[in-house]
Amino acid sequence: MGTDWISRITRKSAWWNPVAPLPPVGGSPELHGIEIEEDDIWEDLGERVGHKVVLGTTRVGKTRLCETMIVQDIRRGDVTIAFDPKGDADLMTRMYVESQKSNRPFYMFHLGFPEYSCRYNPIGDYGRITEVATRIANQLPSEGQSAAFRDFVWRFVNVLTKTMEGLSIKPSYENIYKSAANVDELAGDYFKKILDKHHPGWEKDFDNFDMPESEAKSAVKTGRNLDTMKLGSFLKAKKHNEPLIDALGGILSNDRSYFEKLVSSLYPLLEKLTTGEVAKLISPDTEDLSDPRIIMDWRKVMESNAVVYIGLDSLSDAEVAAAVGNAMFADLTSLAGQIYKFGHGVGQSGKTQKRKVSIHADEFNELIGDEFIPLLNKAGGAGYQVTVYTQTWKDVEAKIGSPAKAGQIGGNLNTMIMLRVKTVETAEMLTNQLPEVKIMTSTLVSRAGDVAFPDSHEDFSSGNEDRIGAETVPMLTPADLTQLPKGQAFALIEGGQLYKIRLPLPKKDKQEEIPAHIGEMAADMREVYRLSRPSAEENAFTEGSSYAV
Repeated sequence: MGTDWISRITRKSAWWNPVAPLPPVGGSPELHGIEIEEDDIWEDLGERVGHKVVLGTTRVGKTRLCETMIVQDIRRGDVTIAFDPKGDADLMTRMYVESQKSNRPFYMFHLGFPEYSCRYNPIGDYGRITEVATRIANQLPSEGQSAAFRDFVWRFVNVLTKTMEGLSIKPSYENIYKSAANVDELAGDYFKKILDKHHPGWEKDFDNFDMPESEAKSAVKTGRNLDTMKLGSFLKAKKHNEPLIDALGGILSNDRSYFEKLVSSLYPLLEKLTTGEVAKLISPDTEDLSDPRIIMDWRKVMESNAVVYIGLDSLSDAEVAAAVGNAMFADLTSLAGQIYKFGHGVGQSGKTQKRKVSIHADEFNELIGDEFIPLLNKAGGAGYQVTVYTQTWKDVEAKIGSPAKAGQIGGNLNTMIMLRVKTVETAEMLTNQLPEVKIMTSTLVSRAGDVAFPDSHEDFSSGNEDRIGAETVPMLTPADLTQLPKGQAFALIEGGQLYKIRLPLPKKDKQEEIPAHIGEMAADMREVYRLSRPSAEENAFTEGSSYAV
């Protein structure tokens, strides 16, 4: 009883305890202890454009590793963009603080907190008009018979966007939805603009124009707007041929109810993207001067060498998060194509220095789509360097829907960091890339036996020997990767060189100043998502800090 107080005190993890217990990071630490001396591990920056994948199960340090690499990218001067589907308050505040220390602009876009967020139009910027239809249609199911309906939706949206471009209407989710629901009105406005441009004074002839009887009956039967149908017939009579007019005529010739069934998969998606406060966030009204929230676009981000945090709130609505995230990837890919061809100064009067763009996608399996493949394949030439984070590779295969496409993505990720994982298949992504090694084995052999000749002076014989041999074994096994402590990992960098690493964390700066709206948002994120780690776990990763309980 008299010594209980000593035991209680020495069990406390405090700075004043010289025999404090080790932090409960779990796993088997002996692999890291093979080499007592630790050195900093450096990566050649030229390898970054080969892209990187970080794999690890939940709560083992993926996001904290992401935070560490983001801090380095910001301080190095790279344009830094982070996609965070789940909403990590500490990551957001860290990015803000580092951007201010580096005197860099900071953009924060968050679907879950539209009142604090900047605005962004995912389909407003494009290199080719067809990209708008692709970004929308790619969010629809493509398995089995759904593929035919998706192709039909693509064509429909493409006709709408080309018509809107002809009317100087900037594409947005709200404008697309409005045009899809009122295609007759949109077509009528376009027909009038064409007539004004090519046939001035057409109104007099139009008043005296009568539609052919067959076309008039068809217009009544389809339920379309008669004035619009008459304008289309009038243009045809004027011998004005244009592919877009023909495409609009093809849409209008279909029965309205039948046509809406063909594109029915489009409306639920657009309804979700244009409902509530999120609608004003991703379909910004550029003429609304009363809205103080700035409008972000990637070209502006590149030109200002900014830092961007993207919170997609996938826990609340995964479909909207995926649609916006994929559209952002497609937008970045489109811009990469322009940068690759014309450089960062495209559209500028003077020269613009070449910039590196560091993109970090946490839980990227929730965001991945067909848009992500060309981003990895070709964007390295534009200075893009992508780092993706996920729990298992099966998550990627399940989301993309094709092992072949998942393999295509994996083949573009040249650097791999693997924390603790739970599936053998994921662990084998690293172990299968390692060579087998020869190890020395020692075999103890003992023997004893009777003497063969009774007349001999020997009654028995015995012997002991150690046999030294070589055996080929895997350098690492999947079991080694499933038993890693938190904050430790194996890494394959610079052409498959293997390193065993222990991850540091940036310490908090007591003098950090965070604006009220950022602080309020971070507090709300911690309350809503409940994803921030406890301070005890943070200290478990931080060099030189104690594990406080």
